[in-house]
This record gives sequence, C-alpha cells and structure tokens, in this order.
Amino acid sequence: MVLKLIGSPGSTCTRRVATILKEKNVPYELIAVDMAKAEHKSPSHLEKQPFGQVPIIDDDGFILFESRAIARYIALKYRDQGTPLLPDPTDLKAVGKFEQAASIELSNFDPFASGLAAEKVFKPNKGIPTNEDTVKFYAATLSTKLNGYEAILSKQKYLAGDEITVADLFHLPYGAFLEKLGYSYLVSGEYPNVTRWWTDITSRPSWQAVKDHA
Repeated sequence: MVLKLIGSPGSTCTRRVATILKEKNVPYELIAVDMAKAEHKSPSHLEKQPFGQVPIIDDDGFILFESRAIARYIALKYRDQGTPLLPDPTDLKAVGKFEQAASIELSNFDPFASGLAAEKVFKPNKGIPTNEDTVKFYAATLSTKLNGYEAILSKQKYLAGDEITVADLFHLPYGAFLEKLGYSYLVSGEYPNVTRWWTDITSRPSWQAVKDHA
C-alpha cells in the first residue's frame, strides 16, 4: 500500500514531510486537505489529528501526525534506502549531536521564522492586523540566533556534523518563507557559513521537487 500524506499541498509542514519522503525515495499519495474550507476541522480529520492540523500520514493503517515525528519515522523505517538522514543509533555521541541539532531548529529558528510568517502572512489572511513590534522582535532575535548557527557551521558542514540529517532539512519550509518576506539573512552572505549551508540544502533535488507543492 502506498503511503498517504494527508495535508495541504502548499503548507510548510506538509512540504517538510514531503522533502523527507523524496530524500528516502518513498512513493506517496498526497491526500489534499482544503484548509480554506476548514476540512482540517472536520470530524473525520479530528479523529486522526485531534488538534486539527496537517500533515498526517497513513502508512498502511498506521496514523501519525506532527511533521518532525513523521520525518524521524520515515528516516528510521527506510534507513537502508535513499539518503541516510539519522545517525547510527548505536553511536551515542552522534545521536546526541543529532538531538542537539534538532533542538536548535525547534528552539532557535522555528519560533522566529514561523512567527514572522504568521505576523506578515497568516494573520493578515485572516483579517488580523500585523503586530509590528512583534515583527521587529522576531527579526532581531532571529538575526542574533544566526550568530550561533554561524559559529556551529564554521566548524562542520551541517548542524549535527559533516553528514546531513533531518535536522537540517527541517529548516527548509520556513527558511524559504523568510526569503519571500524579504529577509535575506540566509542568502546575503552576512553569515557566510550559514549561506554556504543554506545554498547546499536548498539545492537538493528533494526540496526542489516540493518547494512549491507537496
């Protein structure tokens, strides 16, 4: 049975999962959810995802939600095909470095990048005014956080070491959003090792295949 990816084709989190599926050469069927019609709040959707969000996967009856959890599951299940995206589980130091990298994305990048997208795109789309003070806070904080990224990436190729992991790829959807919003942190060269890393991960065929549509 082909894995089903249930989500909105253009959503950041749906494309996060689609990127991992492409990296692992896993065929999938996209089951589109029309969020404009609130299909993600329907009883049938809430039965699978009680928070009324996307994406979800249906892997031959196994239901899983939360994009990062799905990504780890796919990377583990298909460890022996496609790009290795997780460290050897018996190498505790490598696992520790990976978990550190994953935490960096979740704590030091996503809240501010996704926050900018929320303030400048998602809220206005719902008729809610942008809070410009919040925008300034997110933008300034993210700029400061990237100094930490620069320090890490000056010593190694990727966030967890010299091999790419899902932690790097987790940045793609909202990082791309930053560019569309006019924030050039990742591409300007102000943080040269960040720019080198960003150019690397955004040029991957997996992301190029799903950057506009899962």
